Amino acid sequence: MSSSSSIGQLPHSSSGMSHSVWVLDSSASHHMSQDSSSFTFVSSSSFIPVMTTDGTLMPLAGVGYIVTPHLSLPNVYFIPNLKLNLASVSQICDSDDYLVMFSGSFYYVQDLQSQMLIGP
Repeated sequence: MSSSSSIGQLPHSSSGMSHSVWVLDSSASHHMSQDSSSFTFVSSSSFIPVMTTDGTLMPLAGVGYIVTPHLSLPNVYFIPNLKLNLASVSQICDSDDYLVMFSGSFYYVQDLQSQMLIGP
C-alpha cells in the first residue's frame, strides 16, 4: 500500500509548496528534507546517492534531526535537490513514539505521550 498525505502543513508560499510542509509517505525508506534551516542538528555525510521512486539519484548531504510543530523526526536525510519534505511512515512506526492509522478515507498519527492526533 502506497500512500502520501500532507502533515504539519503551514501556509503554501506563492511559489508553490512551503518548505515546512511534510508529506506522510508510506513508500519512503527514510525521512528526507531539502531545507537545511529546518534541521536542529545535521552531520555531514560522505557522498551516498539516494534513489527516488522515478530512479533519479540524489546526493545525501547529511543526516540530522528536525522538530516540527507536530513531530520530532530523528535520522532525517538532508537532500538539497528534493522538492518535498517526506516523513517516512515506517520510520514513524519504528519510533515507539507515534501510532499511525490508515483507513480507506483518512489517516492520523497519534503522539503516544501527549495523545495529540495529527491528521489531514
